[in-house]
Amino acid sequence: MIQVQTILKVADNSGGRIGQCIRIIGKSRAKTAQVGDIITVSIKKSRPHRKIKKKDVCLAVVLRTKFGIRQKNGMKISFGENACALLTNRKDKAPMGTRIFGPISTRELRDNGFMKCVLLARSSI
Repeated sequence: MIQVQTILKVADNSGGRIGQCIRIIGKSRAKTAQVGDIITVSIKKSRPHRKIKKKDVCLAVVLRTKFGIRQKNGMKISFGENACALLTNRKDKAPMGTRIFGPISTRELRDNGFMKCVLLARSSI
């Protein structure tokens, strides 16, 4: 579960390294976000000479959570870190980067319409 003020790793090559959740979008009065939810992220650390700089505010989709996901078939998946991928805009749901690093849960992202993120990821669960 991702709450406001949660620190996340940016898992794509857009330029951000570490982000902090400042708002959960799409759910009214939601306190937590799961895999596949859109959040607003403030970039706390970035890579030099890239498009995304420190203090930028961007939209992101949650890719991994430490808390874990309970799937419909009864399986529980949990990851070792909280991670997100930055998005270009809310309508297209297209990632800003051209690669996504680390494993992702394809079922939740596919259900929420993030097919481009699923295709860019190297490993999926």
